[in-house]
Amino acid sequence: MSIFGKIVSAIFGSHPAAAEPAGGATSGGTPAGSAPTASSPSAAPSAAPSTAPAQTVDVAAIVDKAAAHKGEKLEWRTSIVDLMKALDIDSSLAARKELAKELGYTGDTNDSASMNVWLHKQVMSKLAANGGKLPPEIKH
Repeated sequence: MSIFGKIVSAIFGSHPAAAEPAGGATSGGTPAGSAPTASSPSAAPSAAPSTAPAQTVDVAAIVDKAAAHKGEKLEWRTSIVDLMKALDIDSSLAARKELAKELGYTGDTNDSASMNVWLHKQVMSKLAANGGKLPPEIKH
């Protein structure tokens, strides 16, 4: 699974279509008759892609909860490294370079500060495009 796919799965549950970095809308994966909740994102895979908007998932609630279990202060709202740490995803430079490649980064991957800022913005933007509700302070 791609690194971006791991991020999406950690936040939205297992949605095969949502793992694509291209960022198309995914179908809602909640079981019939139930509403998605911030504390229990659906892990049920969707049967077929839909043109309907993706379900709305409160990204902050999910990542805040995950970050609270880490025992360290993680600034995931501004840091791609902390976002990945909160979600138990490899945040090494090599993993971030791979994520940059997946998402089409054209800058210098040896300038990790610039790359990290770009990665965070892209990931937040793609989460929002796939139904992620972001706090207003996160620019995407």
